[in-house]
Amino acid sequence: MKLLFNRDQCFAMPEAFFALLNNEVIKNGVSPEVTTIILNFNDPTYSATNGGFHAVEVMITKANNLWELAYVTDLAYHGAPYHELVKEIDVCFTTKRVYHLYGGWLGDKESAELATLFIDNFIDNFIEYYAMGVYTVEIKKN
Repeated sequence: MKLLFNRDQCFAMPEAFFALLNNEVIKNGVSPEVTTIILNFNDPTYSATNGGFHAVEVMITKANNLWELAYVTDLAYHGAPYHELVKEIDVCFTTKRVYHLYGGWLGDKESAELATLFIDNFIDNFIEYYAMGVYTVEIKKN
């Protein structure tokens, strides 16, 4: 089942991003009663000591027969000597705010600026990394 996305959300995402979400949903199947999907993209070789591709978590929700992005989160290892996988950047589409590890929840202007940089750089790279096959994907459905 192909998902129809609401493209009129606060931060515009590239069409290729929605296509890769649909690709994963089609591979895994989604029944009509599902209203929330969380997709986890992980590089199995990524570690604090060896580096790798940051993990990405995407939550989408269904509203009025359209799917909407709830959040897109970039996860990275931080902290020494006991590294933890933490939110580095969290773009929240429902609140129109952006969280950054070193700045917390940003104001409206800063959120818009960082979201633009995040989408133009990180998301475009994420799409390419996905196309290279570096991620394993886990889907949770409610």
